[in-house]
This record gives sequence, C-alpha cells and structure tokens, in this order.
Amino acid sequence: MRHVLIAAMSVLLTAPGALAEDAPDWALVVHGGAGVIERGAMTPETDAAYRAAMTRALATGEAVLESGGSAIDAVERIITEFEDDAMFNSGRGAVFTAAGRNELDSSIMDGRDLNAGAVAGVTSVRHPISLARAVMEHSPHVMLQGEGAETFAAEQGLEIVDPAFFFTERRWASMERELGRLGLPIPPRPEGAPGPEPVDEGALLRDSREHRFGTVGVVALDMQGHVAAGTSTGGTTAKRWGRVGDSPILGAGTYANDRSCGVSATGTGEYFIRLTVASRICALVEFEGLDLQAAADRVIQDELTAMGGDGGVVALTPAGEIAWSFNTPGMYRARQSAGGQPLVAIYGDEE
Repeated sequence: MRHVLIAAMSVLLTAPGALAEDAPDWALVVHGGAGVIERGAMTPETDAAYRAAMTRALATGEAVLESGGSAIDAVERIITEFEDDAMFNSGRGAVFTAAGRNELDSSIMDGRDLNAGAVAGVTSVRHPISLARAVMEHSPHVMLQGEGAETFAAEQGLEIVDPAFFFTERRWASMERELGRLGLPIPPRPEGAPGPEPVDEGALLRDSREHRFGTVGVVALDMQGHVAAGTSTGGTTAKRWGRVGDSPILGAGTYANDRSCGVSATGTGEYFIRLTVASRICALVEFEGLDLQAAADRVIQDELTAMGGDGGVVALTPAGEIAWSFNTPGMYRARQSAGGQPLVAIYGDEE
C-alpha cells in the first residue's frame, strides 16, 4: 500500500539550512495518529471534527511562521493545542495504563544544531511537549522521566495539573474493555475524575481499531531555513510495567537535521525503536541522496512492513519538500506551505 504527498519541488541540499530559490518561505506537516481509520467506522460529525482540528493546527503554525517565528516555536505551539484536545491520544485525551494512570511521553528536536529534549512517563504536566523543550533548553540532559521530570517541570514554572485533568470517559472505558480482554483487574477510578458517563459504542470500537497506538506530531520549516520536529503521546491503552514507546526516543519517533529533514512518527513503537525510523529516513536523504518520499516509503512501506510493524510518518526538508507515508488504512494528516492552500486528509485513498 502506498500513500504519498510530495511538494512541487525537490532538491539535494548542499549545506545545512540551504534553500532553493523557489523553496517556500515556510512549511508545515502534522499528524494525529495512524491506524485502522476507515470511512465506514467514522460518522460525518466525527470526520468533520478531526478535519477541523487538523485545520486549526495548520492555522496555528501558519500564524507563528508567517510572523517570522521559529520552527521550534511552531512545533511546540501546535502540539500544545493537540495536548488539550481530547480527540487525540496526547495530553488530555491520553489513554490509560493498566494501573489506571495517564503516563505521557514527548520529544522535540531542533535541526539547526541537533539539540533535543524528551520526557517519558509524566503524569501531572499539562503540556509534555513544553517540558521536553525545557529539558532541551534548560538542562544538561536530553531525556528525563517520571518523578524527576515532574520535579524539573515545577522548577521551570511549567503548568502542573491534577492527574484527573487528563481523564476522559471514552479512554477509561477503552481501558476497561482492553483489561477485560486480557483478563486483568480493573483499577479504581482515579480520584477527582467526574462520575461515570455513557460512552458511545462506536467511539470505543474506533478507539480499539485506530488509537491503540495514537500519537500527535509536527514538522515545521521556518523562514530562516531551519527544520524542527516534535511528537507527543499517551502511549498504548492498558500498557504495563512502565512501557515507553518511540515518541520520546530521538531517532525513532522524532528527528530533525537541517542537512536532511525532520520526521515525526506514529505507530507500533516497539518496531519504530528497533528500526530507528525517524533518523533512518533522514540518513537516506543525507547519505544516499534519496528524495524525501522515496526515503519515507523505503522505511515505512518496505522495511517496517517487512518487520510486521504498522504506522506512518510525516516529513519535511529544509528545501520545503513534504512527504508522508503509512502502511495502515488511514492517518490523520495535514500540510501547508507558504502561499499555498492547506491540505487535510484522513483515509488512505486521499491525496
């Protein structure tokens, strides 16, 4: 299966941040997760809601980049909005672990200098992507996890919330269903969570099919010719033993390098880690001279598929070339370049 989008031009970079004369002033590509996303399982209202959310993400990024803001700023700003949108598996819409907790992972990377930050297993930071950026800019480390990451977040003045802030009835019901399937006990309802509410059966079925490995991500190109990438997730429904996927792993779920491209991934994290999907795509562009789409397709359509992994990526070069590739029936995705019209897509048969 092949799903592609390529910007109108493609060049081989000769220097970090180098731009072709006809490259766009800025560009954006975003995703909201990949999986078994099919028209037959989507109501018109749900379809419209996801498209509206992706359109808002592009508008947010455009406002940052059009005013001369940095790619890093655009990535963080868009992802914080996703983290507050309960439709997506990040932040407030995150799935629950088998212990009945929301454990959040995120990473961000700057293509200018390969600086990066990441966090894993945080439970009380409203915006994990902002914490990842703080790790990058205000600590000597690249990754922090758990309690230590939350202590650092408080020291940095980031917004700390009660864990119940992340609760959504739909995700709780999905966790209960998955634990029942696994024969595991249902944990107590989180303290401070609202009372039980009815959940649409169609939404639960959709969650089980499409969002088990949901993620959000952004790659941005700014007017200075720099790329940046970021990814944020709640992980997998009913995950156990402190499981961490690819989203906070630099080179697996997120990578950015002005010499090649930026990539954000979504899918079955264990395979993306083993294949180092994000950095592998960038290496194919930089060292083998592949165009962006060819590199993304080789890794996703050939190598990932051969391993039995599922998911997809969005990617962007400093020359403004945009690509996405996924081996699942659908992926929430959108792109826009300066002077162009936004493109939003969900299903596999859309360009």
